[in-house]
Order: sequence, then C-alpha cells, then structure tokens
Amino acid sequence: MREICWLSVVILYAIAGVARAGDLKAGAATVDITPPVGMPMWGYASRHDAPSTGIRDPLMARAILLDDGSEKLLIVSLDLGRPPARASSARIRERLRVRNINHMLLVASHTHHGPVMEIDDLPDAKNSYTQTVEDRICELAVRAARTAVPARLGVAAKECDLNRNRHSKRADAPVDKTLSVVRIESHDGKPIATLVNFAAHPTMLSAKLMEYSAEWPGAMAKRVQEVTGAPCLFLQGACGDLTTKPPKPGTPDDFGIAVADEVISQSKTIKCNIDKPNLRAVRDEYHFPCLLAVGNPLVSFGLGSIFFPGLVAHYEREYREGVRPETTTVTLTDQLGIVGFSGEMYCGHALSLRRRARMEHLLICGYCNDYQQYFPTIESMSEGGYGTSPPVAVAEPGAGERMTDRVLLQLYKLRGQVP
Repeated sequence: MREICWLSVVILYAIAGVARAGDLKAGAATVDITPPVGMPMWGYASRHDAPSTGIRDPLMARAILLDDGSEKLLIVSLDLGRPPARASSARIRERLRVRNINHMLLVASHTHHGPVMEIDDLPDAKNSYTQTVEDRICELAVRAARTAVPARLGVAAKECDLNRNRHSKRADAPVDKTLSVVRIESHDGKPIATLVNFAAHPTMLSAKLMEYSAEWPGAMAKRVQEVTGAPCLFLQGACGDLTTKPPKPGTPDDFGIAVADEVISQSKTIKCNIDKPNLRAVRDEYHFPCLLAVGNPLVSFGLGSIFFPGLVAHYEREYREGVRPETTTVTLTDQLGIVGFSGEMYCGHALSLRRRARMEHLLICGYCNDYQQYFPTIESMSEGGYGTSPPVAVAEPGAGERMTDRVLLQLYKLRGQVP
C-alpha cells in the first residue's frame, strides 16, 4: 500500500512538471549606455578618480527575455566594470516585478574602461548615470517583451585555450577553459540572440587610456552580431584569477574576434530543439563577516590612497553590516542551467560547481546582480597575492565555498532530485 502511495506522488509530480512547461517565447533588444565624458574611470587604482577624456568605443546593454508561459527571466549583458550595486539592483528588480518579470541576471563584462558606478553625485551632472542605467535596463525589458515570439534554443560548449591563471604560480594552477554558447532562434530559424559564457579579465588596454571601451568582450559581441544578425550577450565567467591568453599578439579587438570565431563555429553546430523549457529560478542572499574595519579612520585613510574617495564612502556604508552578496540559480532544463554570483569568483569555484552539479551545460557568471568584490578559493588564499585578502577580498575565508555549496543544493532542488 505504501508503495502505491509513493507511486501516486511521483506520477502527480511528473504530471505537474509537464503541465508547467510551456512553449518558449523570446525577445531581444539592445541600447547604448555610454556615459557622458568626464565621469570617473573605474578599473585601476592608479587612476584614483581621474575623469574620462573620450570614448574609444561605445558601451552597450543587450537583453534577452525568456518566457516559458509560467516564469519570465530577463538576462542583460552590460559593458560595465561591475553591474548596478545592491540598492540599484533592488530598484530594478522591483520595477521588473511590476511587469511580471520575477527573475533577472544583470551581468557586467568587467571591462576596466568603464565608469565608476558608485560615484553618482557629480555637481555638474544633469542626470544621474545610475538612474539612466536603471531606466535603460527596464526599457530593454519592455522592448524585449514587445518583440517576443515563439522560440527554441540549443547549446554547445568546448574547451578553448584562450585564457590563463593570472594568480597562482603552481604548475597545476586551475583554469576554466569552457566556452559555452546558447543559440536562441524563432521557429523559422531566424536568430534572436546568442549567449556567450567565458571567463577572462578584459584588461588588455593600458590603464593610462582614459577612454571608455567595451574591451575584447565588446569586439566579440559586435562581430557575432554582424555575422548572425542578432544581439550577442557576453556573460562573464568566474574570472577572478583568470585573464586572456591571445593566440597571437594584438589588440583587444583582435582577441575579441578570435573568441567570436570560436563562438560562430560552435553556433553552426547547435541544434535548437528546446522549445518547451521548464524555467525555474531561485535567489539567495548571504551575510558574511567583513575582514576590513571600514569604519576605522586609519583604514579609511589607507583606502583613500588606493580607491576613489567616493568608493571608500560606498564601502563604509555597504560593509557596515557585513558582506552581503547574492546568487541567482536558474535551470531551463535538467541539463541546462545558469548561475550568477555577485562578485569576482575564482575559477576553482566554477570548476568544482560544474563537476558536482552533474549537468551537461552549466553557465557560471560572475559580476551578476551587484558586486561584492573578490571571492577566492581557500586554496588560493593560502597562496596569497592580490585578490585573496583585503582590501579587495573582504568576506571571511570560505565564503565562496559556502555560496557554491548553496547553489549546488539549489540546482538539485530545482531539478527535483533532492527534497
């Protein structure tokens, strides 16, 4: 009798899952988010708060809205050093909820030639840049929803020798070489968007160049869009300790085109046979002790010699109650997932999570929905060096592992494989 009851539960669960999955609809949109010349440049401490002097190439925001009939997910790639901060992301989230969009992934490319997002009180600024970015992200959501059509998607991944570990001196230094490509198209085969997930710091341009630039991810996205005719969203990976490994000397544009060639090649092999995804997502918040006494006047003085004054004030406010990152865990099918972390994750976290999740495809994004600085692995902390300790890694040791463990559990829960 007990076996029959359990069988009934399993059957009902399966029926509910099938009923929930609906036909996929998708729409994409792009918008220019290049800030006015003169805003402080982010990316290198040596700049302090020096203003930008020009525009090397425009900064863009690209969005895709996925709707399975039950849930909606907005993914936005941003040509910025970091995504909107925690308070700004919260405002965007609330504005999207009004439009019945309950899940979002705002992923910054981490270009080091973008504006300082936290300094938004310039006396000569006619409008708030932070407010402009918020408005344009919400505008993208509206436009993407308006253009949404019945769609299907497919995914491919391969290892590419285009990045290297910039931190560890060990011979067995970890490197996440996975280049994942998701193709989204209409039922008649017309491309709607391409998603690209890869991990490598966009730091090929000189720190002395005081011009806005989307760096190599911008060049890559531009080339893919030229070939496919649809927006290309770059989703930066766990690149806290990874940087580029160009196949030959050249500019960021050359490297971006090299990555684009790999993306285009993979895209041609993809069969878009997923038209009834079962979109599920969950957001988790964390609270870790802060290793940096940001309220100490001596610490503030020391930070002021490294970071922009406005950033120091931001950190003092942000970390007064500890370090509060978040994760967003998404499954589109049992074998395709996307995870967003609000910080610079070391690649060891991505390698471990992808192995333990037992999914065929798992896109892992850093710099997503807020920015809480570096999250090194415990092993990398033992080696020391930049990115493993204050003032840029301020969460307690093991914080990254705790987040990845939570995400791992959520991935299995969303697939119904653990209670």
